[in-house]
Amino acid sequence: MRKRKGAFAALVAAAAFAVPITTAEAAPTRPAAPAAAAEGTGEFVVFYADGVDAGTAHAAIAAAGGTVVDEIAELGIARVTTADAGFSQAVTRSGAVKGVTRNHEVGSDTRGAAHRFAEERALADRATFAARGGGNGASAQAAPPRAGVDRFADLQWGMKMIGAPQAHATATGKGVKVGIIDTGIDASHLDLAANFDATLSRNFTTDIPLIDGACEDEPDHSCSDPANVDEGGHGTHVAGIVAAAKNGIGVEGVAPEATLVNLRAGQDSGFFFFFETVAALTYAADNGIDVVNMSFFTDPWLYNCDSADDIVSGTSTPDELAQQAMIREGLLDAVANARAHGVTLVAAAGNEHQDLSAPTRLDETSPDFPPDTEHVRTVTNDCLSLPSEAPGVIQVSAIGPSTVKADYSVWGQGSINVAAPGGWFRDHFGTKHFMQPENMILSSYPKAVAQEEGGVTPGGGVRDPFYKRDCVPSGQCSYYQYLQGTSMASPHVVGVVALIIQAHGTPDGHGGFDLSPDAVADILTRTATDTPCPDPALLDYTQEGRPASWNATCTGTPALNSNYGEGIVSATAAVAP
Repeated sequence: MRKRKGAFAALVAAAAFAVPITTAEAAPTRPAAPAAAAEGTGEFVVFYADGVDAGTAHAAIAAAGGTVVDEIAELGIARVTTADAGFSQAVTRSGAVKGVTRNHEVGSDTRGAAHRFAEERALADRATFAARGGGNGASAQAAPPRAGVDRFADLQWGMKMIGAPQAHATATGKGVKVGIIDTGIDASHLDLAANFDATLSRNFTTDIPLIDGACEDEPDHSCSDPANVDEGGHGTHVAGIVAAAKNGIGVEGVAPEATLVNLRAGQDSGFFFFFETVAALTYAADNGIDVVNMSFFTDPWLYNCDSADDIVSGTSTPDELAQQAMIREGLLDAVANARAHGVTLVAAAGNEHQDLSAPTRLDETSPDFPPDTEHVRTVTNDCLSLPSEAPGVIQVSAIGPSTVKADYSVWGQGSINVAAPGGWFRDHFGTKHFMQPENMILSSYPKAVAQEEGGVTPGGGVRDPFYKRDCVPSGQCSYYQYLQGTSMASPHVVGVVALIIQAHGTPDGHGGFDLSPDAVADILTRTATDTPCPDPALLDYTQEGRPASWNATCTGTPALNSNYGEGIVSATAAVAP
């Protein structure tokens, strides 16, 4: 049975089980997965056996030829390196561990893997836009600056749609700590600097040359980056949607006075590996973070299965299934631990344009690392995209400026909790607004990344209408880009959550607020704007140039349906007494 409004908390109490937050059914009994014992050398994640203490596990790891380089003791996992090809089998036989998975493999000779978030730039659509003259000034320009208004505020249709400006009379997010698990945050950006917490921010990654590029070619000439940079761009864009300052410069965030904490778990290339992700979630739990944005899925599996019965077509070897089961268990534990520590978790539902409530799911990308190892498979919906489908995670679909579900966004009755502005370049079909940059989401972006992408000249000038620049009298400039995706929808919701925590939370005596994740979710969903399915219910995206396989049929009522979940988030209603 699908939950009713106001019943969110009761349905996520059993957060350790692999069931979506949007169902009250008990988790089915699953067959036990075999112990994972990945082959080869390199970097692994070792899962301690139940009841085994860290010292015993460390001894077994050392005896098998491994070296512990990091550990999350409270979850019973360690990151281990080894040059012994028999390590995994040996440590599994010890009885001290219950499984071993690869964290990431660096044995591939394929350099420069495709950037995970490339599709959010809509590069093919940009080329079409430029070919028809859009690159020569056809795109709308920002209004002239107005006193007390950020320069590009008039281009932020998403802010207006959810009523964020009006909500700021009640709450601005001040005192709320927002964790951004992403590719990093450019703390030097004029719109982010005032809200960035350098003391709390951490980087849990080390760049991998095989996918992120040579260390000497990076802006800082290093693969070990400080926690105040973003060499991928995605995290800075997400952070600006949440909490760009209301300072007369550039854009304004949904919660313009919230505190931004960089919890970098994503590689420059946009890959998010298991241990780094779990480390970021655990750090959020242990350091008083109030809400976390997660606009990614954990590599290398788009969908994590735990049984051969879940493979409808294609293949997953017993070893692959065992590793997916361990990754699944570890992420579910990390999510449950974060929620138990009061962290509200919000995630992008995904850009795979699939119905998550359908009996099966097509997975064409897994495993996506090492490069060129993927094999097409169809799996049942018992396989989970994580962390977005973990119990208790608020899952967000994306809409365009017309409020229609964006063509790329996943949907699904019983899967989507709320909808939010994510941008859709192909919105407004049949009008002059069709295929315009302004249909996407404008937010902060690192200058160096914009230059690398070719949108900004070496001298700092903007030569692409999908990028914008704003400068202060001193001559310092900040840069912005239009992107689209559920990655952009999720931080709109995170911003609203920050406003909710400030408006309805209890002061904690340290300048912050206490409000449980269940209470936050109840307010968020209860105050979302009910939005009916379209009439007709079938969204035919072929008119926008998409394959018929992208079409989506909406099911449900205005109060609860597959496209919008409980509705479109409303900042204004969420902060009301």
